[in-house]
Amino acid sequence: MSLNHSITRRGMFKGAGGIAAASFLGAGAILGGSASPAHANSGLEVVAHQTSGRMEYYRFSTSCISWTPRVNILLPKNYDNGCRFPVLYLLHGPSENFSKFDRDDDIRNLAIADDLIIVMPDGGAAGWYCNPVKSNAGPQMWETFHIEQLIPWVDANFRTIAQCEGRAVSGFSMGGFGALKYTAKYSSYFASVSCHSGPANLRGDYGRAVVQWANSSSSADLAGGCVYGSDEVRIKADNPVDCVEKFKDKRIFLFTGTDSRNSHERCIVHTHREFRETLHKHGIEHEHCEDSGGHHIRKERLRQDLDGIIGHLWRPC
Repeated sequence: MSLNHSITRRGMFKGAGGIAAASFLGAGAILGGSASPAHANSGLEVVAHQTSGRMEYYRFSTSCISWTPRVNILLPKNYDNGCRFPVLYLLHGPSENFSKFDRDDDIRNLAIADDLIIVMPDGGAAGWYCNPVKSNAGPQMWETFHIEQLIPWVDANFRTIAQCEGRAVSGFSMGGFGALKYTAKYSSYFASVSCHSGPANLRGDYGRAVVQWANSSSSADLAGGCVYGSDEVRIKADNPVDCVEKFKDKRIFLFTGTDSRNSHERCIVHTHREFRETLHKHGIEHEHCEDSGGHHIRKERLRQDLDGIIGHLWRPC
């Protein structure tokens, strides 16, 4: 185990009370004793940490967010063997948080045999993995927090493969959009991108509905502010279809349901088809699936995605 990671474990809960608290990561208790040091250039300070089996929970203080966001980090069962491991950033959907995949999708057992570090951060109830055009609720700069602070911190404190070939991003719903958006803007960071029922186009009739959805859903988080407003420059910079060249040479996995009775999935499936058509026109290979049903994670598709991620990312040992 690395020195940095050994230091962070000193703050874990002890005794029966600690074990009970750790059973649902996210209780957010401030730990006694000194917290682990932040990476010198990350801008993050660890204010809480606890361990539950292979899951590491952190709460951070950051100038990017007006509250203290949380992150779950699932380690492979053989993390202590001295190897470095590829990393998956797994992003939650709206009205959810960092605990979604552990609480709802059994990620610990689903990925029990995988040589993969899985990082699951808060992204705001409706943060849309963006730096918003306007916030009346203090800083809500989720994009900066994830890209400029969290990724460097993870690479500094865990044995990661800290380069594009060792890094993937995936997500559900709003998080699926976040995964596509981060790859469109930061293509040198990720070798694999996956989108589970997340919007894939911000243009056209369905894309405009997505922008309206993002603006309206973010209003409460931003105390009347909005993610995009009518800022076409930001919309274009974040739009997967407008940035399709950035997806060349990536492993791409796209999934959506087809239930037209679900307003979210009805819109999303059309944006996926538009994005897939654009990928096809540019000769960019991708994997896609459409299943019956509405707007929810399918564990079998998440498992399929994990297999593809592990098969694509570089592993040195």
